Parts: sequence; structure tokens; C-alpha cells
Amino acid sequence: MHDLRRLACLAATLVLSLTLSAAHAAEWGKDYVEISPAQTVEAPRGKVEVIEFFWYRCPHCAELKPDLEAWAKRQPAYVLIRRQPAVLNDSWLPLTRAYYALEAIGQLDRLHGAVFTAIHRDRIDLNDPNTFFDWAASRGVDRNKLTEAYNSFSVNAKAARAKQLTARYKITGVPAFVINGKYQTSAYLTGGHKELFKVLDALIEQEKGKR
Repeated sequence: MHDLRRLACLAATLVLSLTLSAAHAAEWGKDYVEISPAQTVEAPRGKVEVIEFFWYRCPHCAELKPDLEAWAKRQPAYVLIRRQPAVLNDSWLPLTRAYYALEAIGQLDRLHGAVFTAIHRDRIDLNDPNTFFDWAASRGVDRNKLTEAYNSFSVNAKAARAKQLTARYKITGVPAFVINGKYQTSAYLTGGHKELFKVLDALIEQEKGKR
């Protein structure tokens, strides 16, 4: 009986320790901030939504990408991760339209990473639409279809909505992450990539039971 009580006590201590560690990893006002008012979550019931706000020309977004992809692969099925181009000002709109144009013609998954590489390694100015069209064509994309998509009403509407969402979620820099429409965090707040993923894990765990 004493052994059972000791095991139970040890188990409780371990749970408490893990809980405190998670709480410490997500310190309000330091590691994350609350979004007020909280925004409507598009994820299905039972899912925890994580939105990645990024910009193709952001060097920090490019640097984070490999670690982010590795972290995303480790997430359980109840975590829904969405990419969202951010638009802090109108100069960000061309690459936002580029993102949605690639999505419209079914080339986004194939070329998303390549866009980062072209901009940050190869120093290609994909912010210029014609340069972007030429670059995509060199990667096997139908230039005419891409141009048509880029200038379409649908892509323009999505780019405008991206600007609205950036303001609604109070995004002031990228990369930034929003959890369940309630919390925003970033490597800038947490102090580094490793700490960022710890905070994301803690906030996801916190929201898990609420969904």
C-alpha cells in the first residue's frame, strides 16, 4: 500500500512538474500576447488552429521554414496548421498575389519553398510580376495561366482579405503565429526558434481541452 501511495505521489509530482514547465514555457506578456477580441476560428470542432503569418521577402521566415516544417510533421491530427500571407503595407501585396496565383493553378505546394530560395539565395526580385512570371515559367509553370490567375478577381479578393486578416489579428511583424484566434507569438517574443516551438506546444496543449 505504501508503495502504491509512493508511486501515486511520484506520478502526481511528475504531472505537476510537467504542467509547471509548460506554463513557464508560455508566459503571458512575455512569450505570447492575447488577441482582443478573440477571432473566429475556421478549424473544425475538435481541432486546434495554428496560423503562420509570413512574407516571402522576410529573411526570418525563410530561416524558420525548415524548423517549422519539421515541427509541423510532429503535430497530432487535432492540430490544424495554416499558412497565411501577411500584408503590413501595400508593398507586400505583389508576393501575396503571387502566393494565391500559385495556389489557384495548383503549383503552390511544389513551389512554395522554391520562392523563398529564389528570393533569399538567388537574389531574384520576384516582387516584380513579370520577373515572377518568367521565373515560374522557368520552373515548368504555364506563364499565361499564372498571369491570368495573378490578375484575377479571386486572387485580388484573397489578397485584400489577407490585408484585413493581418490587421484583425494585430500582426506587426513576421513570422508570427496565432493559436485558436486567441493568442499571438513569435520568435521575437520567445527569444528564439527553439523557445518558439515550446510556447506553441504549450498553447496548443492549453487549447486542446477547450476544442
